Amino acid sequence: MIESSELIINADGSIFHLHLKPEQLADTVILVGDPGRVELIGKLLTDVEFQVQNREFVSTTGTFNNKRITVVSTGIGTDNIDIVVNELDALANIDLNTREIKPVHRKLNLIRIGTSGGLQDYLGVNSFVISRKAIGFDGLLNFYANRDAVSDLEFEDAFKQHTNWGKQLTSPYVVDCSELLFSKIHRDDTIAGVTISAPGFYGPQGRVLRLPLNDPQLNDKIESFTFEGHKITNFEMECSAIYGLSKLLGHEALTICLIIANRVKKEANANYHQSMETLIQLVLERLTI
Repeated sequence: MIESSELIINADGSIFHLHLKPEQLADTVILVGDPGRVELIGKLLTDVEFQVQNREFVSTTGTFNNKRITVVSTGIGTDNIDIVVNELDALANIDLNTREIKPVHRKLNLIRIGTSGGLQDYLGVNSFVISRKAIGFDGLLNFYANRDAVSDLEFEDAFKQHTNWGKQLTSPYVVDCSELLFSKIHRDDTIAGVTISAPGFYGPQGRVLRLPLNDPQLNDKIESFTFEGHKITNFEMECSAIYGLSKLLGHEALTICLIIANRVKKEANANYHQSMETLIQLVLERLTI
């Protein structure tokens, strides 16, 4: 039995942070960073069952093309992803009444729709990038057993050697996306790439305001890195933890991001909302064909 200190359940029977109950969770879950984006996607769903909010975690479940879908906002960062993915898995695979792991594993499809900054000059603003691989600068997966079993260790070693990875930095981890979900979403209008999940928006992504960087050349090294035909395409802040935890827990996971800035060309589009709506519609259609 899992003790109450490890798995906190609210008085109404919902999971601690998400405030969701097991019966409210669909097998397909759309993850978004911005809580406001839950309402945007919710308008495209029919038969909406509920909307619940606690802090930055907003959730709803409805139907699109006769397929039940849950939408959850995660907020920003892999620390929040640790909460969200573990609690979604608990809803699916732990009996909250007995606190026992269920005998039959329930697999979830977790699809992150987000925004990102491009690291290659061929990535135009408003393009759609699917994360074929994710590189975690956050270190989250290193706290869990068996992280090597779900990671691309050769890629990790090559990356650390190429960048002369700093000894004071958390060791990066590299995890692949779900091939099943990739095959559903990827078409000629999407770009397959490698995504870095950074533990911050400024210094960890090479931005300088008033604080100098420990390694001012790190982004140049990232942009020039190639391994077995893969180049690093974009920065964001959640993908690596979604991929790593999903692999360890036996779920399918995919991230697709709208490029709202190109860090190489120094271009940005703050008015990206129409392009985000297009991406959301694209993902929902392809998931439910």
